[in-house]
Amino acid sequence: MRVLVPLPRCTLLRSTGKRGAHWSHSSSLLRTYFAYAKNCPCPPCRLGLAQDLLVTLALGQVLSLLICAISLTSKYLADDFHANTPVFQSFLNYILLFLVYTTTLAVRQGEGNLLAILKQRWWKYMILGLIDIEANYLVLKAYQYTTLSSVQLLDCFVIPVVLLLSWFFLLVRYKAAHFVGAGLCLLGISCMVGTDILLGRQQGLEEQKLFGDLLVLGGATLYGISNVCEEYIVKNLSRVEFLGMMGLFGSFFSGIQLAVMEHKELLKVSWDWQIGLLYIGFSAFMFGLYSFMPVVLKRTSATSVNLSLLTTDLYSLFCGLFLFHYKFSCLYLLSFCIIILGLVFYSSSSTYVVQDPRVYKQFRNTGSQLATDPHLLRPVVPEPSVTYTSLGPELGDDLPVRVA
Repeated sequence: MRVLVPLPRCTLLRSTGKRGAHWSHSSSLLRTYFAYAKNCPCPPCRLGLAQDLLVTLALGQVLSLLICAISLTSKYLADDFHANTPVFQSFLNYILLFLVYTTTLAVRQGEGNLLAILKQRWWKYMILGLIDIEANYLVLKAYQYTTLSSVQLLDCFVIPVVLLLSWFFLLVRYKAAHFVGAGLCLLGISCMVGTDILLGRQQGLEEQKLFGDLLVLGGATLYGISNVCEEYIVKNLSRVEFLGMMGLFGSFFSGIQLAVMEHKELLKVSWDWQIGLLYIGFSAFMFGLYSFMPVVLKRTSATSVNLSLLTTDLYSLFCGLFLFHYKFSCLYLLSFCIIILGLVFYSSSSTYVVQDPRVYKQFRNTGSQLATDPHLLRPVVPEPSVTYTSLGPELGDDLPVRVA
């Protein structure tokens, strides 16, 4: 498969000796491009890597700000208007996903059509939809039983879950820099929670704390599964397909859960224009989060995204300084700096993707096109494997694969 690759000016001059050329089909030049992009001392190459790193960090913080807005609207609904309706709030988001993305799939033609997708893998998306719904429900429910500090700390369990699932199912291989970065991020969130405890902001029902902690761990595990599956889908299939299927099955199952578990709470809500605006705002922020998350996942990874989301609690605290008159501490700024430093460590190094040996089974079928096409029977020199990083694809030297 030939790929057009834009080459930087310094690479073209050193590899071809020609001026004015802008594209190349050669895999050797592709290797040269990434080698110079990583090691070339010229200002354009170094500036390009720095810009990619800043864009990666910025995208993660946009997600954190969206979740912060979701948390604030939920807090106003629960505390000021006594509207405890987490299932209904999720249901509104899934309805929006259905109206935008599921209908887009329905009017498509060919293999990307809604019916074609359902025929091939409907049961997989059904399971994924249930996982996504219950992950949201378990974590929101845990706030009724345990302390805020426990939720913030135990919710970090999603990071080792994503690391393990990415290692075994996405075949991602990490370097020491990634573990250092993840450790710094966890240190930063621990510093923030410790500051909360020192300032006396943590209160909870101690007699039911264990049950709440188990709910958080369950929700974090489901979040990790959902994030890794989403990363695989958006990188190998389609962002619109994922969101369309989430809208279809999410609205269906959350509607059933709403009718069974939350219809009485919904009837107790005293509807007025303020509550209406809060529900609309929550739905808009949640829809933006779901729509933007696949974009960031396709550029980075599930692990990088979850590390970026650790700053959400800090943004909520900063907003609370003005909205809820929280006490300020310089340790909050220290926590934020530690988390950002961890993100820089993690994003600055590439992760290797090991080629699954099972892909070679397709070449052993003697009745396939390979047995009759002489061009495909010629020996193929193994090419370097592609690795993925927060900064884009990179070529490795030690993992040969065959590229069809």
